[in-house]
Amino acid sequence: MKITEIVLTPIAFRDPPLLNSAGVHEPWALRTIVEVHTDEGISGLGETYGDLGHLERSRSVVDSLIGLDVFALNEMHARVATVLGGKAGLDKHGLTGKITAESTVDRVYSPFEVACLDIQGKALGRPVHDLLGGAVRSSVPYSAYLFYKWDGHPGAEPDEWGEAIDPAGIVAQATKMIGQYGFGSIKLKGGVFPPEQEIEAIRALREAFPDHPLRLDPNAAWSAAMSLKVAAELDGVLEYLEDPTPEISGMAEVAAKAPMPLATNMCVVAFEHLKPSVEQDAVQVLLSDHHYWGGLQRSRQLGMICQTFGIGLSMHSNSHLGISLAAMTHLAAATPNLNYACDTHYPWNAQDEVVEPGVLSFVDGAVPVPLTPGLGVSLDRDALARLAENYVRCGITARDDTGYMQKFDPSYERKRPRW
Repeated sequence: MKITEIVLTPIAFRDPPLLNSAGVHEPWALRTIVEVHTDEGISGLGETYGDLGHLERSRSVVDSLIGLDVFALNEMHARVATVLGGKAGLDKHGLTGKITAESTVDRVYSPFEVACLDIQGKALGRPVHDLLGGAVRSSVPYSAYLFYKWDGHPGAEPDEWGEAIDPAGIVAQATKMIGQYGFGSIKLKGGVFPPEQEIEAIRALREAFPDHPLRLDPNAAWSAAMSLKVAAELDGVLEYLEDPTPEISGMAEVAAKAPMPLATNMCVVAFEHLKPSVEQDAVQVLLSDHHYWGGLQRSRQLGMICQTFGIGLSMHSNSHLGISLAAMTHLAAATPNLNYACDTHYPWNAQDEVVEPGVLSFVDGAVPVPLTPGLGVSLDRDALARLAENYVRCGITARDDTGYMQKFDPSYERKRPRW
């Protein structure tokens, strides 16, 4: 079954003013929808980043993939690597770690692999998780992903989630999100306010939700010394502490004394980072993400490596829509040692869904695993056209949380560590 055409459609969808250690989310989040078509009339879907640099790299490999068999995924990866020629990507926000030449290949390759697995599943009449070894769970639990946020973008009306800049606001946000989706664990994006304030917010969450596992992620905003201070304060409160400080060496320093596991999606984001991290015991929980670990099959390999070295496994999320949620769910369903609830931004962005409704839903904080062939989702063509028009009109070509924050606070600077 040969690839005859690949269509890349950049899109933009509404995003609330969510705060993090780099600044604040802009009004529009960017993604790219990938459609792969074959000579047998079967098509597949993928979803990836929408920043212009990544989009241009993705476009550059398309011609080399035309004519390739959809089962020849090793060859596909090799062709992507050849076309990119050792070029490394970059981002303005730095929230997904150091991008290397090797990891750039994986990031570009990933949505094409997902689309080909979607095609394979449709051709065989089997869901994608069957192509990954079979589902070990019938539903995939996700966590409530909380953010400090403004009540709305400056100059715009308040959004449905309202303001959350103190412990009471964070608890109110959690109450609304858990009431709507039923999540059984909670993650707070920190690195926004002085650590003492974020400790207070975690304690407020613990009081309001005594049985929910809690996580805190300051995106490397703290020094090693501050990280250890926070870890001591939250001993017995956190399920894990995510990326408290920069770099593998800094994480190792904290991990040696912290009373809870450390997790990352910033210092270990490519296969070449695994060896030094294991040698230094820097990370006890790895947040995988098929968008930058090279798709679903390579993420399954990552899971096996984590199992070998006794590293816990969860799943990272960026602003995404339903194609990514479907792929994440299939992967999580077929990863036996995924022993923590996955992250998802989906509640923040679900209003602009690009897939037909009825397949993906949250039941008691978990997404039932699709059982239909392929990923199980189909494009809503009207929604795709509308989101593609948003991309043209919004004027944003690369995510820049820091630049957006500086529009309202010119003195703001991205700094890691900040405290």
